[in-house]
Amino acid sequence: MASGCVTIVTIFIFCSMLHASEATIVGGNSLHVGFYDTTCPQVEKIVADVVDNAISEDRGLAAALIRVFFHDCFVNGCDASILLDSTPSGEPVEKESPANGKTIRGLEIIDEIKDQIEEQCPETVSCADILAFATRDAVVHSGLSNYPVPAGRRDGLSSRSADVLGNIFGPKSSIDEITESFIRKGLTVEEMVVLTGAHSIGKSHCKFFQERLYNHSSTNTKDPNLDDAHANYLSRKCPARGSLLAEFLGNLVDLDHVTPIILDNAFYINLLHRRSLLQSDQAMAFHPRTSEIVQRMAVDQREWSKKFTMAMNQLGRVDVLTGEQGEIRKNCRAVN
Repeated sequence: MASGCVTIVTIFIFCSMLHASEATIVGGNSLHVGFYDTTCPQVEKIVADVVDNAISEDRGLAAALIRVFFHDCFVNGCDASILLDSTPSGEPVEKESPANGKTIRGLEIIDEIKDQIEEQCPETVSCADILAFATRDAVVHSGLSNYPVPAGRRDGLSSRSADVLGNIFGPKSSIDEITESFIRKGLTVEEMVVLTGAHSIGKSHCKFFQERLYNHSSTNTKDPNLDDAHANYLSRKCPARGSLLAEFLGNLVDLDHVTPIILDNAFYINLLHRRSLLQSDQAMAFHPRTSEIVQRMAVDQREWSKKFTMAMNQLGRVDVLTGEQGEIRKNCRAVN
């Protein structure tokens, strides 16, 4: 779920699960499945219908929604602050950060969902919950089983571009940097590895991994942790910078060249064969904190898919607003 991805991104011993929940106990444990059963019972069907129609027309939107959700939750919690176009403070908002910017897609889907829900249930369903439901439906549309999503989030009142850097890591971030970022959010190392499996769908710009092909270090032109045959394949997709061919090809490559539109554990198999696109992903296969987890996920699709949906719900509890905190926006792009 590195910020270099155009559209992606993103479980443990019992004690680790307890610690993760305790870290987000303010608000996080107030969420529950069926939150809108009496106030807006049709909400999840509305969300699912809009998401299914959108992804049927553009399969890349599944990865886009997952990435938006991750980038929202990792910056001041799952409060839909990434959706805001502006705030009363006048400061640049999260979506204007270089870590988001032009690579954020799918926001118009949330707009459409919100418009339909407001017609049926005015000022009832938060944009933060809409984003959580929509992300679940993107996951299901990409091949995983349906799973219940706890709701009850409230929408944030602020959004600052300055808060993004330092919370969203890049394609060359170290494993220690990434894992510490997850731990600060109350998530575990295993959840980090499991959620990064979201990189089995989506695409990346060549510029985010091109150094692995042509300028890795002073002693190696190519990253030695990149399979030779795969490097040749990527070089054809991403010619050296400045070439006419590079401009012609458009510089977009599937994160998972085997099953590019299906969420599955092929991502981890690619890691073990040194066929990952991003340096930060590939490093998980060799780092002592993550290598054993990668190997387990590579051999058991069922285990990974189950843990992925669990981890998505854990992610959705990070620093949420509940009760009287925040607000229920009428328009997801603006505070009330």
